[in-house]
Amino acid sequence: MADRYLHLTGTAPGRFLTRRLGLPQPAPLRRWTLETPRLDGPLLHLTAGESAITDGLAKVLAATGLTVEQQPTRPAGIVLDATGVTSARGLAEVHAALHPVVRSQAPGGRIVVIGTPPSSGDHHQAAAQQALEGFVRSLGKEIGRGCTAQLLRIPAGAAPEAAESTLRFLLSPRSAYVSGQVIELTTAAPDPVADQDAPLAGRTALVTGAARGIGASVASVLARDGAHVIVLDVPQAQDDLVRTADRLGATALPLDITAPDAAARIAAAAPDGLDVLVHNAGITRDRRLANMPADRWAQVIDVNLDSVLRTTDELLASGTLNRGGRVVATASIAGIAGNNGQTNYAASKAGVIGLVRSLGPRAAAEHGVTVNAVAPGFIETKMTAAVPLFIREAGRRMNSLSQGGLPVDVAEAVAWFAQPGSAAVNGQVLRVCGQSLLGA
Repeated sequence: MADRYLHLTGTAPGRFLTRRLGLPQPAPLRRWTLETPRLDGPLLHLTAGESAITDGLAKVLAATGLTVEQQPTRPAGIVLDATGVTSARGLAEVHAALHPVVRSQAPGGRIVVIGTPPSSGDHHQAAAQQALEGFVRSLGKEIGRGCTAQLLRIPAGAAPEAAESTLRFLLSPRSAYVSGQVIELTTAAPDPVADQDAPLAGRTALVTGAARGIGASVASVLARDGAHVIVLDVPQAQDDLVRTADRLGATALPLDITAPDAAARIAAAAPDGLDVLVHNAGITRDRRLANMPADRWAQVIDVNLDSVLRTTDELLASGTLNRGGRVVATASIAGIAGNNGQTNYAASKAGVIGLVRSLGPRAAAEHGVTVNAVAPGFIETKMTAAVPLFIREAGRRMNSLSQGGLPVDVAEAVAWFAQPGSAAVNGQVLRVCGQSLLGA
């Protein structure tokens, strides 16, 4: 559904009126297309404190495809290396580095602050590095003009090359609806990527709930990136599922993901194993707890959480998920902030977050598989189009970018998690919500 308010603020009378009334000023977001695969402008690389990764980081930034300049007038991207900030006084260098340039950033620009995980043995370093999180989240809320800000933590001992896929994502149009996020890498070395335009070439991916909406968009982006995709949805959605499969050159698998033999049938459909497993299938059965019968509770938990746990466990145990594989689950901002009338849905999506944080490290150690999740906020789908007008408008404006996201925004985040080069990204939950004003 078209966002008429966004269109209004793009006109001169609309800008004048909304500014006078103090209303939100959303900026059109520049997303990835074949014609606009990169940000339009140079990259500025800054440093606060004494960094041990300066040279390695410079090489990684050069590999993103953006031109690194020392004093660009309108930088499209700004990367601040703050890994050397270890004290409260050192935070002054963060201010000194960004204060003079933040206003000059091009519309739709990206700011990435690079830090390290707070230390459990040095409370001064921990305080300074944790301060960066509050700084970045606040900067994302005030910067405006479609710009975003993120914090990327690189642990000691990790090679800067481990951050390449993440920096490629954050410093590109693919991350248009991601802001105010904290991403913490592991020390795992990235798997080689032969072709950055088709990083999933030769890999097989399965997407559940893929007949339409976000799932169909995820399947489309994975296919664009070179994967052979198996699209799965309930038999009742078979017509839409086949249409999606035909459009992508994919394989359709009509299957209820809650069926006892779901994992076995998935394994049979992927005789050479799976490299990417995307848990996107989900349902809502909204009602306040006092009015919610047990069957509505059980249906949501079964589809949104129990089927994810069960099929993931079985596919890992059977070896269907290949080493170097990726599991990407779908959480929700509701699982982080809660939502009126959605105790069942919020519980299921919070459960997904618990699954990711617990299983990620063990799956990597035991199976060579990473486990991550996306947590969408207000995404423009047929479901949100059916929401009453005023509630829908509130949902659109209650984030730093003052607009709803698109299914492709979620799909781009999934594709980043799925890449071979993202081996160091594990156990992470990325909110794709335009930096929702709700939740942490």
